[in-house]
Amino acid sequence: MKHLIFTTLLVSGLASVMAPRAFAQQDTLVKDTVIKKKAKYTVRIGGGTLITKNSDSLDKVKKGRFVGGITFTRVDLGFSRLIDNGSFNLSPANDFLDYKGGKTSTFSFDILQFGYRFNSNFKVYVAGGFDWTLIRLRDNITIQKNQPTLAYINEPIEFSKNRFSSSYVHIPLNFEFRTAESKKGKRFYFILGPEVSFLLNGKVKQISDERGKEKQYDNYHFQSVRYGGSFRLGYGGFGLFTKYYFNDMFNTPAQAGLKNMSFGVTFGLN
Repeated sequence: MKHLIFTTLLVSGLASVMAPRAFAQQDTLVKDTVIKKKAKYTVRIGGGTLITKNSDSLDKVKKGRFVGGITFTRVDLGFSRLIDNGSFNLSPANDFLDYKGGKTSTFSFDILQFGYRFNSNFKVYVAGGFDWTLIRLRDNITIQKNQPTLAYINEPIEFSKNRFSSSYVHIPLNFEFRTAESKKGKRFYFILGPEVSFLLNGKVKQISDERGKEKQYDNYHFQSVRYGGSFRLGYGGFGLFTKYYFNDMFNTPAQAGLKNMSFGVTFGLN
């Protein structure tokens, strides 16, 4: 009898110690718990009742499983750069798009993802989210809407802000490689893959003393479908990213060869 009591107390104590690590890993909204070892785990409720449940999560990880759902992750914040036929210097045909590099930015995030985790270290998934490119123009010009080409006019006033931007829905296909957990429960992440984007709209936002704040919307000849690739390197939930778009930024002949890339920091790797 004493031996039975001692064994029960020992098992309960070990299970209580193992419980925090049992809940350490998560895949978004599909599996709440991934257990590293095939074992029993114990949850203490209200300091009194003990619930013990068998787990075969290790076998599921080895065999693979579908993961995904609604999320808010891979939040990218950084800078955008225009590349004119392989050069960071704009050609005379595109000189009107001269921009302030420190204020020309990108912002994006994902709200959906669905994929398959083959094991603890490798996952393939399709995501969906939104992407903005915000170009801060140097010159006092206004990009014209509803024109057959990407046209502009010079303005006799000075803008304190002259921003030319595009917004897209993007759909990346990502291949995620991650290392084993460190003692702190974090991993290194390597994520890369292609993506396709669909134009929502283009926008001109201007602020001046004479006119106040003005906004105009049009497609401004931005590509209706954009395709490219991305790469992320991170540790835990923080990392760095870079994106490059393979097709031209605009669909007008005068802007042929003008492409877009971006780089910066990313939050919420998962």
